[in-house]
Formats: sequence, structure tokens, C-alpha cells
Amino acid sequence: MGDRTQPSFSRYVGIDYSGAQTAEASLKALRVYMAQRDGEPVEVSPPPSPRWYWSRREIAEWLVERLSEDRPTLVGIDHGFSFPLKYFLKHKLPRSWPTFLEDFQRHWPTDAPHTYVDFVREGIAGTGAARTGYRRWRRLTEERTGSAKSVFHFDVQGSVAKSTHAGIPWLLYLRRKLGDRVHFWPFDGWSIPPGRSVVAEVYPRLCSARFPRGDRTADQHDAYSVAASLRQADADGSLAELLTPTLDAKERAIAEVEGWILGVPPAPAPAAEPPRSKPRPRRPAVRRVSRELGRHEDLASKYTYRVFWSDDDGEYVATCIECASLSGLGDSQEVALAEARAAVAAWLEHLEAEGRPAPERL
Repeated sequence: MGDRTQPSFSRYVGIDYSGAQTAEASLKALRVYMAQRDGEPVEVSPPPSPRWYWSRREIAEWLVERLSEDRPTLVGIDHGFSFPLKYFLKHKLPRSWPTFLEDFQRHWPTDAPHTYVDFVREGIAGTGAARTGYRRWRRLTEERTGSAKSVFHFDVQGSVAKSTHAGIPWLLYLRRKLGDRVHFWPFDGWSIPPGRSVVAEVYPRLCSARFPRGDRTADQHDAYSVAASLRQADADGSLAELLTPTLDAKERAIAEVEGWILGVPPAPAPAAEPPRSKPRPRRPAVRRVSRELGRHEDLASKYTYRVFWSDDDGEYVATCIECASLSGLGDSQEVALAEARAAVAAWLEHLEAEGRPAPERL
């Protein structure tokens, strides 16, 4: 990284990678902010087109253009860059991130035209069933955050599963296009050659509270906060420490396969203190279908569901018979059922927007 007293990069990019749909879809939740070394982050608009928002393909192509320039740039993207070590063991994959990228893209071609993550999950495209994991599997770095969800935990609020499965093939795209001009941290090594641009995984929750939100949307603020925090860390000299977390030999070997979220502390997140008084019983967060709920929620309630306990997940699982790829998890049967109905409602809304028929009810 060179002299820690001097900034190592000249530009800092924060990308909020929320949202699903296809590689060409214009998504309001996809946001890009970039800061110069001496300036505040500003939002980067997508290329001129009739559409208002970025697509995943456009972001990847824009990154190739920016990272091909002779200006060291630090890019933070908020989706998982790899999978838990258990995934590699289950599928008998070598502990090699480049091999993982190639293998994943062959089974989950979510960078292909008109290909939704759910299409691969349902077997309409790709061979995703041959490369799956369990919802309870988390990477070491996710465990250390204390709050990050598993890359396999689909169809729940705050999930990164879809954005991760949609985004990983584009990391392969960047790697193929840019070669050794870009350092994918920490897979290409913990130390970064001077003058090299870097792409790293980030978790906006670690930094977003440090910056006033103003009139930005949640997605805009996440991207802004990532760019601002990267610039700030480089300016005050703390970035070098973030790029070299103190891990023992075993942890470092795991992180070189699973990846590491930039800024996550090496020590486990402290456990919450026990309440001083007896807590009030928590009522199940049951979503009740009524006239106040939307039409899709009402339709979702008319489908057939099965609720059961899963030892693998350590929770109740609710599945929809008519939409086999959709499910919900919860610490009670009621919560799991509510999550599953919410997932089905979102899927019905998506099908309607695409002009596709809803599954027939049993």
C-alpha cells in the first residue's frame, strides 16, 4: 500500500447493489456514488438512455471503463463475493476463488440476457440445483458482523442472497476484462501493489450511521456512505489497518477463500447484555391479510402452504406448494408462514409486472 501517511487512491466508489430482476433491468435500488480524493461523494448517473436507473450490466461496463484508466480507484460493492467454506466442501470444489467464480457462473448464469435469479432457482435456466447451500451457513466475516445474513438466505427482509447470486458473475466479467489491472481483495492477496485499483466487498451498515442522510433514499445513502467512508479511511491512514485485519493463520486461510468484508473487526461481535428485567412476551409477527393489505398479499393468502421444523435451518420453514422455490423462515410457525406469504406476494407482483400469469391455485 505504500506510505500510510499518504492516500493510496485517487477515487472512491460506493455501489449499492440492491434489487433483483435481470442483468438488463433498470433498477431504482442500484446506486453509484464516487468521491475524488479531495471531494465529497456525488451520485453517478447511468449512461444516457430512455431508462432512468442503472442496470447490472451497465454498472459492470462502467467499472471496466473507470478501472482501465490510470487512476488508482477503490471500489466497494455490497454483495457477497464468495460462499462459506462448507459450500466448497459440499460440492468438492478446490479452495480457489477464481475456480469458484468460473464454476458458479456455469451453474448460475444470471449475467445472461433475460435471466432472473428465480429462473435459476426454479430450474428454468442454468443448473443452480447442483450448486446450493443452506440458509444457516454463514461466512466467517458475516459471523463477525453480528448481523449480516447468509448468502443463501433468500426471500427475507434484508437478504443479500439475490444480489449476491446476481452479482458474482459480474465479478468474473470484471476479472476477465481487467486482468491484473485490478486487485480483488483479499483473494488476490492482503497486500495491494502500489498504483493498483481495488474491488472489495463492503457492508454499508458498518458506516452509514456516521453520515447524515439528508434527502437521500436508503439505497442512495448506502452507496454514498461507502464512498465517503473509504475516502475518509484513506485520508486518515486507517485504511491500511482495515486492509490487514488481525486474523490467526486458520482464519486468514478461510478468509482467502470466503472473502472478507472490508471494515469488519477480526474479533467476534460482542454479545448483547442480558436484560435486567424480565422481558415482555414477544407476539409473533404475523402478517394478517385484510382489506388494508395489498391485492397481491390477499392473493398470496389463497395459496397452499406447508410449515415444518428444519434441523438444518434451526427454524420453522414454510413453503408454498404452488411456488416450490419460495419459502419463509421463522422462530414460530406463524412467523414462517407470514414470511412465505410475503415472498409469494412479491413474486405475484413481479409476474404481473412482467405480463406473466400467476401459478394456478390447487
